[in-house]
Parts: sequence; structure tokens; C-alpha cells
Amino acid sequence: NVEPTTGYETLVYDCMIGDAMLFNQADAVEAGWAVVQPILDLWQNDKTVPLEIYPAGSAGPEAADNLLWRSGRQWRPIA
Repeated sequence: NVEPTTGYETLVYDCMIGDAMLFNQADAVEAGWAVVQPILDLWQNDKTVPLEIYPAGSAGPEAADNLLWRSGRQWRPIA
């Protein structure tokens, strides 16, 4: 019996054979950071802008619920 490969083995093999299908192109990565970095900078430099922290695996921050409730909406329960 052969054990199934891990995701990393697949990526290393694809890299070795020149298959870039599962890799992001540099311009896509740069475009993503161009969107995210200004937000990170704002949170770092302006302490009046709240960054909502919540536990992993939770339904998210309470502020998200409050945002919806103010407009008469609510999240669907997670099944």
C-alpha cells in the first residue's frame, strides 16, 4: 500500500516538473497586498480605528452582529 501524498509533496513535485497551476503569479500576490497593506498600516498607525479580534472557530466578532442588527438584519445560524 502506498500512503497518499500530502499537499506539500504535490507542490514540490509540481515545482520540479514546471507545473505552475497551483501557484499564484507574482502580479496577483502584489495586487492582493496593494489592497490589504493600506488597511494594515491604518490599524497600526491609527489606534482610533478598531480592529475586532475574535477566537478562531468562533462565529466572528460581536461588532459584526451589531452592524447587521442596526439595519434590522441578522446572520444565518452556522449549521
